[in-house]
Amino acid sequence: MRAFHHPDQARHTPRFFLMRGMVRPNFEVPERAASLLAGLQALGIPPEIAAVPERAALAAVHSPGYLDFLATAATAWATLPGAGPEVVANAHPTPEMIAQGARPGGHVIGDAGWYTADTACPIGPGTWEACLSAAGVALAAAAEAAAGRSAYALCRPPGHHAYAARAGGHCYVNNAALAVAALRRAGARRVATLDIDSHHGNGTQGIFWESGEVLTISVHGDPSRYYPWFIGHAGERGAGAGEGRNINMPLAIGSGDGPWLEAVGRGVQAVRDFGAEALVVSLGFDASEHEPLNALSVTAEGFARAGAAIGGLGLPSALIQEGGYNVDLLGTLLQRFLTGWGER
Repeated sequence: MRAFHHPDQARHTPRFFLMRGMVRPNFEVPERAASLLAGLQALGIPPEIAAVPERAALAAVHSPGYLDFLATAATAWATLPGAGPEVVANAHPTPEMIAQGARPGGHVIGDAGWYTADTACPIGPGTWEACLSAAGVALAAAAEAAAGRSAYALCRPPGHHAYAARAGGHCYVNNAALAVAALRRAGARRVATLDIDSHHGNGTQGIFWESGEVLTISVHGDPSRYYPWFIGHAGERGAGAGEGRNINMPLAIGSGDGPWLEAVGRGVQAVRDFGAEALVVSLGFDASEHEPLNALSVTAEGFARAGAAIGGLGLPSALIQEGGYNVDLLGTLLQRFLTGWGER
């Protein structure tokens, strides 16, 4: 299995994180990538540096206005009197505002609220460059899958919470959605996504909500008690041509290996039933029992068994790194998952 990364991902060094009314250190740190690289090294998989794409490649899933915002926000923010080191919104449009014609006004403060869902996605001087490089990593893995093989993409920042025009939950560019779009362009008629991050893949769901050719599956913690809080319930099935193409499997907090692996197994069967020609896996390790914000209590052995179950599909696959914030264990969990997959 080939693996891809890019050193520019380390340019994203977010500091701000608001949790239960307290400003705390951000969990999405460059050390995450270093841990994952060490895991690849232990497996004897030399990671390759992916090419950085042109911004136009991101327009396959993201709106032009949103990409403009991501590319320019840090610079515009730095010109504000008394501005902090990162772009963080202090107001967001409410449903009532949107229903009455709300729109972005072109000022960085308002645009920060319009184009972000929460305060967990601060934008600093290197964020845009990191997003571009992470997108390139995802596209490199997708190219491998398009050639009939499987590859691992060490993407940082992660991406599955990013909508077509909105960042959230540490995510800015939806790397998994970019991989799906690339596989579709390469000729795959049906592509499935299987998201095993502990948080619902709401951005991926949103991007493909009305697509009949893309199956989106997410196994995650119950959103009534866990981020993203408002969406990710079992009754969300897609719309239009995408009706029935979205499958959510929310699990009780603290479920452990048994329920989690059973849900992953149902996801694998759904991929088979769909007749997918290629697979994109949103690979999060934040379901681990040792996570700082543990919700699902999955063991290292559980990740190995999940790798074996998903790899058993035998589909060309792009494995896109999402969450997982215990930097001491991330590399080990990646080793267990890939060893379960069957790649050495």
